[in-house]
Amino acid sequence: MRVPGVPFALAVAQTAYCQDIPKPAADGRYTISAQGIRAQFIPYGATLTNLFVNDKSGVETDVVLGYDDAAYYAKDTSHPTYNSIPGRYVNRIGKAQFTIDGKSYKTQRNDGQNTLHSGTNNWSYRVWNVTAAASDSITFSITDAEGESTGMPGRVNANVTYSVANGTWNIKMMADSPEAKTPLMLTHHTYFNLDAYKNPATALIWDHTLSMPYAKRYLAIDSNALPTGQILTAAAGSINDFASKPNITLGHARSSTQFRGNCGGSCEGYNGYWIFDDVPGKDTPALALASLWSGIKAELRTNQPGVVLYSCAWSDGSANLKRTQGTGSRKKVEKSSCVAIEAQDYVDGINHREWGRVDAQITGPGGTYLWESSWRFGLISP
Repeated sequence: MRVPGVPFALAVAQTAYCQDIPKPAADGRYTISAQGIRAQFIPYGATLTNLFVNDKSGVETDVVLGYDDAAYYAKDTSHPTYNSIPGRYVNRIGKAQFTIDGKSYKTQRNDGQNTLHSGTNNWSYRVWNVTAAASDSITFSITDAEGESTGMPGRVNANVTYSVANGTWNIKMMADSPEAKTPLMLTHHTYFNLDAYKNPATALIWDHTLSMPYAKRYLAIDSNALPTGQILTAAAGSINDFASKPNITLGHARSSTQFRGNCGGSCEGYNGYWIFDDVPGKDTPALALASLWSGIKAELRTNQPGVVLYSCAWSDGSANLKRTQGTGSRKKVEKSSCVAIEAQDYVDGINHREWGRVDAQITGPGGTYLWESSWRFGLISP
C-alpha cells in the first residue's frame, strides 16, 4: 500500500547498528514475548526463526519452519526464504522486465524466464540492522542501493517492526524511494505447520483447514506459476475454493485430476494468488488457518489486497526439522508438509495495467510504502 505525500520520517531505518541495542542471545536470536506468544528473530533477512503459541492442551508449540542453527540460514544453498522478507519486489516479474514512464528495465532471470523475489541478492539474503528492541517488539532496517536488487532503479530505505501482544503477532513495514520511481511490493514469507510436525497420523498440510470468505477470485497462472492476466472465480467445491464455506481442508481436492499441476508445472497443490474482495474492515480476518489436531487457529488481518498460498510442493525431504518440532522418528520437512501464506499485492501487477495495480506497486520519490498484517492465534471453538 502506497501512502502519497507522507514523509518517511523514521530515521531509525537509515541508521547503522546502535550501540545501545541489546545483543542477541548466545544462539544468535532476539526474543520478544507477551501473553500467549513468544517469537524469535535473526538479522539475516529480518527472519522469524521460531513462533511459539499454545495448543489445545496448553503446550507451547513452534508453528513455523526454520533451523536450529541461526548461522545456517545464510549457508543453506536451497534458500527457501523461511519466514523472511524478500524485496524490493516479491514473487514474480514476468519475462524479467518491466516499464516505468516508458523506460524498460531488465531484472535477473532466476526462475526460468522470470524474476523471483527480485533475484538472488534480494533482501532475504541480506543482514538487516537492528535499530530498536524491547521485550515485546523489535525493528530491523535496510538500505537497498540502486542496482543491489538487479535492474531496480533508485535507492530504497525500509524497516520492519515486529511486535507481540495478547496472542497476536503484528508486522509493520515502511519504505521509501527518495530518488526515483521504483517497483516496491513486500510480503512476509511465513511457513506454517500448526501441528509442529507432531501429529502422529500425518506430517502433511492437507488436514489443515483454510477459510477465506472474501477470496472467491484468483489469478490464473501458467506452468511457471506466472499469472496469465486472467482473473477467475472459484466455483463452490472446486480446487481453488476456500470461500464457499468455513474450514475447507487444504487437501479437499487431492482426488481431483487438477490437483497435480494446479500450482504450475507438474507440482501438486497450491502456488497461486487469491484476491480479497470487500473485507468489511481492518478488524475482520481475511483468512483463517486451523488444525483440528493441535486445536490452533491463526487469523490473518492485513491491509493487502490478496494473498499467495504455497503448499511446499518442492520440499524434497532433506531439510531437518527444528528440535522444537517433529517426533522421535519424524525429523525432516516432507513434501507438501507446510503452507507459506504471503499477504501482498497482485503478483506481477506491474506488468498488467488491466488490473489497475501499477500505481500501487510503484513508489517514489515522495510518499511512503506501508504494509501491515497481524496474526492472531487462538483455539478452535469446541
